[in-house]
Amino acid sequence: MGVAISNWTLANAVASEGYLGVVSGTGVAQIMISRLMDGDEGGHVCRALRHFPFQQAVQRIIDKYYVPNPPTPKQPYIRPPMWQINPAQSLNEATIVANFVEVFLAKEGHSNPVGINLLEKIQMPTIASLYGAMLAGVDVVIMGAGIPVQIAGILDKLANHEPTSYRLDVVGAAGTDDYRLHFDPQAVFEEDVTEVGELKRPYFLPIISSFILGKALIKRSTGEINGFVVEMPTAGGHNAPPRGKVQLDENGEPIYGKKDEVDFSKIKALGLPFWLAGGYDSPEKLQEALDVGAAGIQVGTSFAYCNESGMDNDLKRQVIRQVLDESVTVRTDPRVSPTGFPFKVVQLAGTMAQPDIYEARPRLCDVGLLRNIYKKEDGKVGYRCSSEPVDQYLKKGGALEDTVGRGCLCNNLYASCGMAQHRRDGYVEMPIVTSGDGLPGIGKYVQAGQDSYTARDVLDYLTGG
Repeated sequence: MGVAISNWTLANAVASEGYLGVVSGTGVAQIMISRLMDGDEGGHVCRALRHFPFQQAVQRIIDKYYVPNPPTPKQPYIRPPMWQINPAQSLNEATIVANFVEVFLAKEGHSNPVGINLLEKIQMPTIASLYGAMLAGVDVVIMGAGIPVQIAGILDKLANHEPTSYRLDVVGAAGTDDYRLHFDPQAVFEEDVTEVGELKRPYFLPIISSFILGKALIKRSTGEINGFVVEMPTAGGHNAPPRGKVQLDENGEPIYGKKDEVDFSKIKALGLPFWLAGGYDSPEKLQEALDVGAAGIQVGTSFAYCNESGMDNDLKRQVIRQVLDESVTVRTDPRVSPTGFPFKVVQLAGTMAQPDIYEARPRLCDVGLLRNIYKKEDGKVGYRCSSEPVDQYLKKGGALEDTVGRGCLCNNLYASCGMAQHRRDGYVEMPIVTSGDGLPGIGKYVQAGQDSYTARDVLDYLTGG
């Protein structure tokens, strides 16, 4: 869920109850850096770092980022280098370590499985993220926002600490072009990585929205797929675009129709376990999922506002109050995400959902996780994001219409988890909040006179206690 919303605290709370707790691996290197620069409240990051097998890398990270006594007012967070086809050594290192930390803390104190969620649309950090999570013993890898045919084979390689590569999507590339990010675990660390022994190969569960996609993944995957998460367009975050020509309703939201309905009998016929997501957050919907052959459900929105989630507490309370007042609204925005995928946005005061706050933000790109790689005339690659300054985007060959309505999800989602960038010119990045269409229903977890609830409250409701 988002960036650090499904953090280690939430995943640990869910896994401790015997269910699969899942951490978000998106942008987690910056999350670790921000936590260290904020003084590492509770000492959790530093505790996890002491268990990382390659301590020379840990010492470099501590020396560069850890601030035991953070100054007031808050200083700008240090940004790691942006990802490129040939990434900086320090970026690979920080990404591996950060994913280890998140999974280690999620698995601490119990013996139940923990998963990690990544996005196919964010390709360049993927191998380093997987390796770090595997060093911590991650049990399940879940990936959506694209067609992740390469991941299963990469997991097989990483389990043996073998070099591997990721063929990258490059705008303008010819069919014969082969642009790859290469990764060798041993090249990142001074110590012998094989001394930690063979790593557990986690189960791999791609997120799909149709039988056709599931069938294609089974046929084209470079390794074993262990099941699917079948996600409906009512789920939060990024949604698969409607099949066929995209049409918008009177509110400017994508229209999903018959072509987007999932035939569960065909999904079942694929012969792999599957879980249903998007609107299945009730005992009745759980039973419905089981009745059509699913192994269970995936739930996001209900947990996003519980006490254990990483969302900024003020945002949680504001949304919960709107839910209780029956005034909350979620809009499927077809433009805001630079990925081009529809993205659900809670219409909330003081966030990027307000047009005046959106317009007031200076356009810039200093995180770059959602940048597209494009082929230049000389055959080399460049990097551009449709939410960067318009003149820069156009100079890189981008189209003007692609920039309209785009937002900086990188910075805005960091702000949603309480890690807003405070810029030296005084501007503070504002949050954007994403939730599924089921958001109005989370009031059922809140006791009378309260404005909060726990992960256990959600689990008790879903499972009948």
